[in-house]
Amino acid sequence: MGRSSIDLYSADVGAPFVDITKFDAFVGGCPTNVAVAAARQGLRTALVTGLGPDPVGDFLEKFLLKERVDMNFSPRKPGKRTSAVVLGIEPPDRFPLVYYREGCADIELTIDDVQAAPLSDTRALLISGTGLSREPSRSATMFAAEQARAHGAIVYLDIDFRADQWHDPRAFGVVIRSTLPWIDVVIGSEEEIKASAVTEASQVVIEHSQISDPKIDGDLKSAIETVLTAGSGSLVLKQGQEGATVYLPDGEVIEAAPFQVEVLNILGAGDAFAGGLISARTRGLDWYQSLRTANANGAIVVTKSGCANFMPTEKETHAFIQSQGGF
Repeated sequence: MGRSSIDLYSADVGAPFVDITKFDAFVGGCPTNVAVAAARQGLRTALVTGLGPDPVGDFLEKFLLKERVDMNFSPRKPGKRTSAVVLGIEPPDRFPLVYYREGCADIELTIDDVQAAPLSDTRALLISGTGLSREPSRSATMFAAEQARAHGAIVYLDIDFRADQWHDPRAFGVVIRSTLPWIDVVIGSEEEIKASAVTEASQVVIEHSQISDPKIDGDLKSAIETVLTAGSGSLVLKQGQEGATVYLPDGEVIEAAPFQVEVLNILGAGDAFAGGLISARTRGLDWYQSLRTANANGAIVVTKSGCANFMPTEKETHAFIQSQGGF
């Protein structure tokens, strides 16, 4: 559940943004990317997003239906637009990104839209931080998490911190922490986890942290502990080329090594990671195998030039893992 967009990616790979001459059109938006990733990994998947009554909405819907993502619960919002993203690609580490979300349709999702969705038949729900950035989507997203949890679903939160979508980064932390009681698994990068924990108190490192991981700094330990304390779930730390780690409620820490690939574009890799993680956990894989599957999905997508359009299938992910020596 959450944002969707048309993504216009520079077709002039390596060119500075001001020198771009053409773009490729793809489908994007964190939850939308995850929906496609999960569907390609073999899960029966539905998307709850808002689309404008416009050709861009038609573009997204056509692609998602082709991917067998159920779009029956993604309403068109009169007077609103399907959102857009424009991206430059300057590997290995510059990917300038511009959002066009003024009056966007997905932030207009309501509690009524959630009530129309099949949450009672859902095994897993993914929500994202951007969906919590404004009303009415904020209340609708929290309601969805609450209802899904009540029906026994595993609720995942992709922190998805986009600073320019919030009026104050402290508000981001407050809203995220208020949602955590309904979350089973939090997924985020170091920056996102720290942003989720920003309070006056958490600016100071907790001296007696219960997190015993020598590979992370004190600020991150404090942030992880803040997030875990605010909810009752697990926290998955995405570490890119360093792999991934899950911190479980009982204090256990499980690490999974990365796969080494040549990076073309990092955008969408985190969503591929989340889709791989959710599909693996839903199929019953243990945490280590699930993290490795997620790492494999992310590694495959960073070698591509887009997001949803390049999510790997379950067969492709399995073949990639086997080619790299297996789990």
